[in-house]
Amino acid sequence: MSRARAGTGITRRTFIGSSAAAVAAAGLMRSLRTNVATTAARFGIPTPWHQRPGLQVTHTVCDMCPWHCGIDVSTIDGEIVKIDGNPLDPKSNGMLCAKGQGGVSFVNDPDRLKRPQIRTGERGAGEFRDATWEEALDLIAGRMLEIADESGPESVAFLGHSGGDTWFVEYLAQAWGSPNAAKPSSSLCTSPREEAMLLTTGFPVGGHEPVDWDEIGAFALIGSHIGEDTRNTVMQGFSTAMANGAELVVVDPRFSTAASKADMWLPIKPGTDTALLLAWINTVLEEGLIDEPYLEEWATGLDALVEHTKEFTADWAAPITELAADQIRESARMLARRRPKAAIVPGRHVTWYGNDTQRMRAVFIFNALLGAYGRRGGLYLNSSPYIEAYPHPPFAVAGSAGGCSAEPGEESSELPLGPSGKARADGVRDRFLRGSTALQELIDPMITGEPYPIRALIAYGINLLHSIPDPERTKDALRNLDLVVAIDVLPQEHIAWADVVLPESTYLERHDDLWTVSHRTPYVALREPAIEPMYDTKPGWWIARELGLRLGLDGYFRWETAEDWLNTRLRSVGSSVEKLRDAGGVIVQDGAPYLEDRDSSPFLTESSKIELYSHTLEVAGLDPIPVYEPVEDPPEGFQRLLYGRHPAHTFAKTQNTPTLRALHPENEVWIASTVADDLGVQSGDKVVLVNQDGARSLPVSARATERIRPDAVYMVHGYGHDAPGLTGAHRAGASDTKLQTRYALDPISGGAGMRVNFVRVEKAS
Repeated sequence: MSRARAGTGITRRTFIGSSAAAVAAAGLMRSLRTNVATTAARFGIPTPWHQRPGLQVTHTVCDMCPWHCGIDVSTIDGEIVKIDGNPLDPKSNGMLCAKGQGGVSFVNDPDRLKRPQIRTGERGAGEFRDATWEEALDLIAGRMLEIADESGPESVAFLGHSGGDTWFVEYLAQAWGSPNAAKPSSSLCTSPREEAMLLTTGFPVGGHEPVDWDEIGAFALIGSHIGEDTRNTVMQGFSTAMANGAELVVVDPRFSTAASKADMWLPIKPGTDTALLLAWINTVLEEGLIDEPYLEEWATGLDALVEHTKEFTADWAAPITELAADQIRESARMLARRRPKAAIVPGRHVTWYGNDTQRMRAVFIFNALLGAYGRRGGLYLNSSPYIEAYPHPPFAVAGSAGGCSAEPGEESSELPLGPSGKARADGVRDRFLRGSTALQELIDPMITGEPYPIRALIAYGINLLHSIPDPERTKDALRNLDLVVAIDVLPQEHIAWADVVLPESTYLERHDDLWTVSHRTPYVALREPAIEPMYDTKPGWWIARELGLRLGLDGYFRWETAEDWLNTRLRSVGSSVEKLRDAGGVIVQDGAPYLEDRDSSPFLTESSKIELYSHTLEVAGLDPIPVYEPVEDPPEGFQRLLYGRHPAHTFAKTQNTPTLRALHPENEVWIASTVADDLGVQSGDKVVLVNQDGARSLPVSARATERIRPDAVYMVHGYGHDAPGLTGAHRAGASDTKLQTRYALDPISGGAGMRVNFVRVEKAS
């Protein structure tokens, strides 16, 4: 019977014929591939990588930016030929950004640090001799033990910023017994956001902003540069939301990439965001645009909020923000009309003006009024994956005669305060000191010795002179230390200030601890080497362990290989390195992203509800509900210095990576066209920026544009390296950090607000 299926035109005979044709076609394609490879070889053309024999794929985790996407690394004969997103990884979803693709170039950067070195000249001169690992590690350990005997283990600080920083800033620092361990990702980036979220909901935002992009109907970005700060999953989510017709409000003094996609762009006066947020809160309360049933069940303090914000109308905020009152009201309505499928995206870099925790409190309060937390289309609830920590003795008592000499087993419930610690009159410590010490607050004790001296620094993967504000102060601190150790991949600017330089293997050449990611679908991911370490470099876990053994911390370093460590942890979830490798490098667990998925309140505050009014802040003598605090305006002839990211680069890390440098070799400074005209500056002219304290930038190209307010200038962060060893990035563009000679310390979170610096523009001679 050859009756065709209705509407297909396919019969049994034609199906068999087409199948035979398909088999023949497949054979033809195999033949063509073979012939292409043979022909290519005949004419001396390299065989395409995917047709070469011996192709292997390693499932690991990217470290080209802090997003840490899952990747598949293709290698042939120990050479990396391609990096792709891992489709099983909930962050990459099989996709990868330019930075992730640049990993091959990063590994093969000819400027990489290649072997241990010991300083021979003055600090800062960059004069070193080669050394063996044994000599270098013995020198570091011996000096650390001497310093601890004289001043205690707390006199050694640990700063880190990279995928392997947990080996040093967390594990080794705690085993040694120093509370002085910090990362810029906290105090120079997210700490106000995390503290504000804790105060409001009882849990942090976490590393993955929990926006329900697939279903969101309206959202706002306040100083968030999606499209420029290319975090892979966020870009995917943003694109999905826009394709689904979500409405977008962008609040930014600059017409950013995201602003070009917005339904409403609010070119706000810098420093007045809290006034806008209070007016938004006032608008939705006065117009009854809140989710009342949700708030009745899940929030406290609504009556106090209504009373507090009565005076903060759109008309009040308009002259402050330099936005039209109608524009303020309509943008609030745009978000509220889509509730609960609406939210202000938390953003990541939020250390702006020193009052940032209260600004972020206003963000999270507004999201609560929309009913966003735990709701589809709003902000889902992250869950942490289940997996056990590696078993080790309790960490030593910090501040004892030395972590080196304390017996494993001695512990205290809390590490003592670092030198930045302050105590309130009631004896309750500042909240931010529950976690990492505020990084920038460790610099002064290195110079002054007050309240106690910090005499040594272990710097892992952190570009000290391109992250911490006031780099000249940092240089003064480095001059004053008894020991400076730099562990890094590239000879960045701060390397010249080290006594000992330890070259680390790149993320594609090493194991790291498991990535345990809090997410709507929590997961565990594996980082393992795709190739053997190049040159005489070592992985961070090995460096930390070898140093720990020399410091007498044997009880904390009982494993011999990274796989021993990983297998011990993976046993708690019935897995192993081999099983995880075979499973594609990722274990995805079930989450509970919405309120209906939970049997109890997800809000971990004292009331088990969202706290619009914070009694915790009230007890501390701080405003329980945010108020607007004006910030200083630029002096006459100056503009506020704003900064951001470029999609091809990460911080000050990748400007020397050859393929990424080719995409964006140097930065430029955005200047309002009216200001540029007054100065006689045209786009492409070289200018110098001079800040309020006289700090001067390297010459940088001007970009005269209508896309920025006249009271501000803008530049991409991470350029202007003064490191001759970085042959591509050396003196390319200008550094924003070197113009940040002051910062404003947030009294709640300890974050360092860095948008309090002003510059004037001069034509370069």
